[in-house]
Amino acid sequence: MLFMGGLAIGQTNSSPKKVPVPLAVFDDNVSAPLTLKERNYIIEAYGDYAEQYVFSKPQMLKSIKQLLRNRILIEKKSNFEKRNEATKLSEVPLFNNYVPELSRDELFDPRNFNPLKYQLEFYSLETKIYNVDGSDYVILIKSQHQ
Repeated sequence: MLFMGGLAIGQTNSSPKKVPVPLAVFDDNVSAPLTLKERNYIIEAYGDYAEQYVFSKPQMLKSIKQLLRNRILIEKKSNFEKRNEATKLSEVPLFNNYVPELSRDELFDPRNFNPLKYQLEFYSLETKIYNVDGSDYVILIKSQHQ
C-alpha cells in the first residue's frame, strides 16, 4: 500500500475470477486427409497464403478439418426454432484478409457453401446460428467445447 497526500493507494483483488476454457475435442475423422473440396475451400479463403498459414500448420489444419467436417451444419429453417434470433449471413463480413478480391456467393448452395470465406464466430463457447438471406436455410456452428 502506498500513502500519498493522506490517501492510501493499494491494489484490490476485485477482478472477476477467470473460468478455465475446456480443451477442444477433435473427432476421429480429422485424421483423414483433406478432400479436394476442403482443400479448395482453404485455397479460396487463404489464396497464396494457404501453405504458410494452413497447410504447413498441423494444428490449424486439424482445426479447419474439425470445423468443416463436424461443427458446421446447414439445416432447413423449419427444422430449427431459434432462426429469428440468428444473425443474417449478409451482415457477416467477408474474411478477405488474404484474398482482397473475395466475393460473396450470389446464390446459396448448401452443398458448396464455403464458410471459410466469412468471419463467422467459429470459436464461441456456444452454438452460433446464421440465417441465410433469401433461403430456407440456417447455418449452425457448434462450439468446439461441446
